[in-house]
Amino acid sequence: MDRLRGWIKRIKEETFTDQSVGSIRQLTPVKADGSIDSSRDILFFGSAQIMTGMGPLPINFELSGATVGEAADDFASKSEVAIKETVEELEKMRRDQASQIVVPGKQPPTPGIIT
Repeated sequence: MDRLRGWIKRIKEETFTDQSVGSIRQLTPVKADGSIDSSRDILFFGSAQIMTGMGPLPINFELSGATVGEAADDFASKSEVAIKETVEELEKMRRDQASQIVVPGKQPPTPGIIT
């Protein structure tokens, strides 16, 4: 993500989707006048969702390639890795939650409420 530090100020974002599997975001660097800054690389990010018991969970991942076509070719393999890592992290969180020691009289915090 260090590559993104200089990007935050001026990028043009385009989204490509098949409206079923996911989408690809293309981040194109631009100069202050809006013209394309060819001194910096174009970045691509994929987005997909997995369904959980709590509803859809967005998954985002960086894609390789110099064109949207190359990024699309990379989508399946990168999404598979990202989804696998997310499922593993969810399982780890579930195991950690299940193994917590329950102390009588102490109410666990309600999810989503900051106390």
